[in-house]
Amino acid sequence: MKPSNDMIKQRIARFRDEIDATDEEIVRLLNKRALAAMEIGHIKKEVNWPVYVPTREEEVIAHVKAVNKGPLSNEAIGRLFERIIDESRRQERESNS
Repeated sequence: MKPSNDMIKQRIARFRDEIDATDEEIVRLLNKRALAAMEIGHIKKEVNWPVYVPTREEEVIAHVKAVNKGPLSNEAIGRLFERIIDESRRQERESNS
């Protein structure tokens, strides 16, 4: 028996609710990460260290790829974290201006 449109809409709505809740958690975690990056930026400024450290960025991306269990590919995870790191670096710079 083919599911009704209402049943399909209900199933989709449950997954959309799950996505919304997950997105809220992602936003909370990104802001938590940003606060940590800002604190690192303040420390770096105190000791006159550069904001951008390419080796650290490589370490972060390697780490997230190592813990990735999918379904996102490591390449996708790498791209996402490159953007996250870019924004963290921007935040770090702005918080020290």
